[in-house]
Amino acid sequence: MGKIIKQHVVSALVENRAGTLSRVSGLFSRRGFNIDSLTVGATEDASVSRMTIAVTGEERILDQIIKQLEKLVDVIAVRGLDSSSCLRREIMLVKIGVDEKNRPAVLEIAGIFRARVVDVSPSTITIEATGNMEKLDGLLLLLRPYGILELARTGLVALERGPRVLSVK
Repeated sequence: MGKIIKQHVVSALVENRAGTLSRVSGLFSRRGFNIDSLTVGATEDASVSRMTIAVTGEERILDQIIKQLEKLVDVIAVRGLDSSSCLRREIMLVKIGVDEKNRPAVLEIAGIFRARVVDVSPSTITIEATGNMEKLDGLLLLLRPYGILELARTGLVALERGPRVLSVK
C-alpha cells in the first residue's frame, strides 16, 4: 500500500512572544514538511496568537508533529483540523491588466465569484476575493488570460465548525 500524501491544517494557540514562530516552523522543516501556508494573528487575548499552518505530507508524520508541538513551551494548545469539520478562508488581492475591450469581462468574472473591485485605473483593475483555496484558485484560472500583474494572498485561516473550540487550558 502506498503512502497517502495530502494537505493538512494545524491550528495552534501560542504565546505571543519573540522566537515562537521560529521554533514552531523549525519543527515542521526538521520533519521534512513543506509549509504551504502559515498565518499568525492575534486572538481575543493579547498574550496569545493563533497559528494556522497548512502542510502537505503523510498522516502519521502529522500526528508526530502535533505531539511534538504540544511539548513546545510556547504552544498552549494544538489540533489538526479536518477539512469536513472546519471553515477555511483566505483573502486575495489580484491586479489585472485591462483595456476598454476586456474590462467588462473581468468585472463579470469578479461578480460571479462575489469578489470586490477595490481599485481601478485606466489600465488595471484590482480585485479582492475571500473564500476557500479552491474558490480563489478558480478565480485565478479565469483571470489569467487577461494578464495578472500582481497577486497577494494572505494564507489560510481556519476555525472548527460548531461549539468545539481550541482554547487556553
